[in-house]
Amino acid sequence: MTRLSLYTKIKKREKRQLIYKGYPFYGQNKFYLFFLVLILTLTTLFFEASCKKEMPTGPTPPSEIIPDAGYKYYCTGNQGDVNTFTTAGFALMGGGSDVDEAFRWMIQRSGGGDFVVIRASGTEAYNPYISKIGAIDSVETLIIYSREGAENQFVVEKVRRAEALFIAGGDQADYIRFWKGTALNEAINFLINQGIPIGGSSAGLAVLGEFIFAALNGTVYSSEALDNPYNFRITLETNFLYIPVLRGVITDSHFSQRDRMGRLIVFLARILKDGWATEVRGIGIDEATALLVELDGWAQLAGRGAAYFLMADHQPEVCQPAVPLTFSRVPVYKIQAGGFFNLLTWQGNGGVTYYLSVDKGKLSSSIGSIY
Repeated sequence: MTRLSLYTKIKKREKRQLIYKGYPFYGQNKFYLFFLVLILTLTTLFFEASCKKEMPTGPTPPSEIIPDAGYKYYCTGNQGDVNTFTTAGFALMGGGSDVDEAFRWMIQRSGGGDFVVIRASGTEAYNPYISKIGAIDSVETLIIYSREGAENQFVVEKVRRAEALFIAGGDQADYIRFWKGTALNEAINFLINQGIPIGGSSAGLAVLGEFIFAALNGTVYSSEALDNPYNFRITLETNFLYIPVLRGVITDSHFSQRDRMGRLIVFLARILKDGWATEVRGIGIDEATALLVELDGWAQLAGRGAAYFLMADHQPEVCQPAVPLTFSRVPVYKIQAGGFFNLLTWQGNGGVTYYLSVDKGKLSSSIGSIY
């Protein structure tokens, strides 16, 4: 072997050793270098594109701004319209946990048609719940949060074509501010006249009677109302819905749980004192409880709590601003699950009668217990 060939052989061996040691400029490591550069390039392009997407693009041209229609619509089931035979009835629910039996009762009376839920806030959570309760063509939720929404033709038509209508909880002040005196208001009364089952829970219950605690200045506690029957938070309304069996009635929800007996008596006293009626009746319903009312006035109670029926047919002894209420002997009839009461005759079966009196803002009961 010549000296030149020996030198060449040694150089080739050194070159292989450099490759095996990972030296970046030989052999297969050129392949690795290529992919490293490619990955770095792609990463740089990705971040540049992301930055471009996040950069402000200026205001949306006026032609592209979509006006708020004042409502949102959600549907579970058939979006088309069906016509079924319906049976009138009214489900008065006290709020809190929903009463499955009450919704089954409404679905049965709807003939399995389109069940429409209306509210001014919240979500479409009733859609899956009601769909699982019974066979129904569809459940549709309309969240109507402005007077524009309450005048919208789509909203009004959806309500008018309902086979059952449920007014969900929320804030009854929204229902008065947004819905009263609108086409939606007329559509609800149209359903009442057509014999469509109607229900309401919590704030939805509050607006079913002829007289309404509207809560336009927020809620009021019993102690505040009894201490001052003209407390600025006591805002009463009428002329919203016209349900025959609830004529002359004001309702209240979450009743014993939130200690609302005192304020309901104040509402009765105010309606009498302000000359809205010469006789007025009140219905208080506990949470997780529903009063299922027939057209002839007969009602059965379902759920876990009780319902209270008050009647005031005489003027309060003292009912004036900044002076504690005095109002004697207001009769109360209480029923629990399975009990019956007739809203037209104002008599019940299976319950208990007692009297409540208010003396200088202090509430007392003829049986010791307010509830």
